[in-house]
Amino acid sequence: MADDQQRNFRSAYYEKVGFRGVEEKKSLEILLKDNPLDLEKLSTFSQRFPLPSMYRVHVWKVLLVDRPVCSSGILPPHSDSYNLVGKYRKEQYQDILEALKMMRFIKSSTPSTHVYLRMFQLESQVLPRCSEMSRPTDENEDFLSISQVMEEIAENPVDCYWLIKNFITQFHTKFGDSVPHLPKSLEHYLSQEEPGLLSHLKNTGALAQLPYNLWFRHCFAGCLPESSLQRVWDKVISGSCKILVFVALEILLSYKIILLGISQPEGVVKFLCNIPQENTDAIVTKAIDLWHKHCGTLLHAM
Repeated sequence: MADDQQRNFRSAYYEKVGFRGVEEKKSLEILLKDNPLDLEKLSTFSQRFPLPSMYRVHVWKVLLVDRPVCSSGILPPHSDSYNLVGKYRKEQYQDILEALKMMRFIKSSTPSTHVYLRMFQLESQVLPRCSEMSRPTDENEDFLSISQVMEEIAENPVDCYWLIKNFITQFHTKFGDSVPHLPKSLEHYLSQEEPGLLSHLKNTGALAQLPYNLWFRHCFAGCLPESSLQRVWDKVISGSCKILVFVALEILLSYKIILLGISQPEGVVKFLCNIPQENTDAIVTKAIDLWHKHCGTLLHAM
């Protein structure tokens, strides 16, 4: 207890003098020295605190798994295997890429996000016929939106592909059954935080037309800039899709006055699909506070 009080005092002091996150950064560095890494502790840390940018991709690689029975992510918990596994990941990436070129599914002018999509489809054994490739499905749109953001985060194409693939796979595996219920969850929390706005959205018919796919299937890719979105994805990757509800909730709360002045559902949707980008860091910070307020900091708070 004394240690916790001392740590809380230090954290409060560092934040007061402008060094927010110093203690958390040190704590994460200690966790990352473990061999093997403790995935539960890393997940708990990511749920409670924002990941420092210099460690974010590394932690994501460790936490992102591509199968429910798999206990290892893009990188294994044992640091002495990083180089070997990284070599295998690169070789596998090159093999898939060459196969698609040989089959003429991609060429030099193919956008990189579409290359990642075809690679994912080939690995998943759902590669379409060439004649069917012109009309993307909703799932393809989800993949492409997330891919565009991940390209801004990853340092190279190999890392980018594996991050996209495992993010998409883990999200669908863990949260596929929960995502359809997120709009109802949003309505519930909005009724607690701002019932007047909820009534307005219902009465205008806008509630049923809110951009739920953009928010919950795209995980806000294409809505929030990459710099803000990373902090949301920290929580998703470490075990919570409920954070998406609170980001949507905070967007509604932040623009309450504007939304109350719009009487047509089309106008509400148009605004919410193109929210101002200069205030998104504050929105994400408030959303995380709301998430902690309503859900606590339990690990894997769905």
